Amino acid sequence: MTDSPLEVRKTFAQIEEIRSSAGRSDGRELRRVAVCAVVRNPYAGQGYVEDLSAVIDSSGELGRSLGLEAARLLGEPVESYGKGGLVGSQGEQEHVNAALTSVFGDAFREAIGGGKAWITSMTKPAAAGDVIDVPTAYKDDVWVRSHYDGVQIRVPDAPHPDELVIIGVVTNRGRLNARVGGMSVAEAAAKGGSQ
Repeated sequence: MTDSPLEVRKTFAQIEEIRSSAGRSDGRELRRVAVCAVVRNPYAGQGYVEDLSAVIDSSGELGRSLGLEAARLLGEPVESYGKGGLVGSQGEQEHVNAALTSVFGDAFREAIGGGKAWITSMTKPAAAGDVIDVPTAYKDDVWVRSHYDGVQIRVPDAPHPDELVIIGVVTNRGRLNARVGGMSVAEAAAKGGSQ
């Protein structure tokens, strides 16, 4: 990644396991994994920059590496995913959005073992240690309500003013005790998923 404008300062990962909710468990924990790359923002301090293609074009490598690590840490097949990002004060929100386009998303999907649905996303300007909630949804059909969820992430010392935090999230299942109806995973599989 030496020639990439997305120079990585550090990576950060978190794993959350939820074993019961409202005093109930179905015997299978919900695992949520978030993997973050803290990168230098090549547009920091430049004000408005029209062409963001350098970040867009180089984001695939980051999508692949975050996806591979997230899937490895999850340790079982991915059912849901999401992506997100933070931009430090010397940049603008569009800079982190440029790192999360379909170039990133397609590489992330391939690395986690596929997915047919749009990847939910959240970005915002932030200071070091700020919290972001990254939404997740079923990877093969966004209409599977049991998998609407999210992960709260805080990287203690990022982003610095001239940095971006790029985030990939995966889960192994939907919410515990999900019971608001809608399409099931089995029904989504039977219809072949949607975009």
